[in-house]
Amino acid sequence: RYFRLREFTLDGIPLVISRTGWSSEKGYEVFLRDGSRGSELWDRLMEAGQPLGLFPGHTSTIRRIEGAMLSYVADMDLGTNPYELGFDRLVNLDMPADFIGKVALRRICEEGVTRRHVGLELHSAPLASPNDQHWPLMVAGEKVGHISSAVYSPRLERNIALGMIAIGHAELGSKAEAVTSAGTVPVTVVEKPFFDPKKAIAAG
Repeated sequence: RYFRLREFTLDGIPLVISRTGWSSEKGYEVFLRDGSRGSELWDRLMEAGQPLGLFPGHTSTIRRIEGAMLSYVADMDLGTNPYELGFDRLVNLDMPADFIGKVALRRICEEGVTRRHVGLELHSAPLASPNDQHWPLMVAGEKVGHISSAVYSPRLERNIALGMIAIGHAELGSKAEAVTSAGTVPVTVVEKPFFDPKKAIAAG
């Protein structure tokens, strides 16, 4: 089941397999319980998957951004809090147990955030490649945030991005300008995720 895990043994190799992933597609993650048997597990998986066309690959940046999957360092860091990311539902300040950051999170919850993580559309020719650095977001000559992840989506036929922007400019439909490697581009705050917002594909 989606977001569940179980312990397994494959040819005597102890594993934990979860119905999770980082691509917004239907996926599984395999966690090795005995690090000394990594090569053995790899060979076993490649052998079993060969008739099905299995081959090594990498996560798709396009699909990650379409699904609004966050990347640590690119989209968030130690200075980012869950309220800025829209993860309020994951914070329980009423639990009796103390935890690191509880006091700070309570203060942020009471005072409100000064910036918000948003989806953006860049109104320009298709981006040649994903950005490799943050692009400033400007309004009337003032920096109000940054784009953290941007890419052209062939599926959606538009440039899409994730970014952090000042709360006063975070409403859907808000306009700004992004200073990209190819020049200044107009952007609009839009809904995210950009594709399959209910994660029906991943949960299927």
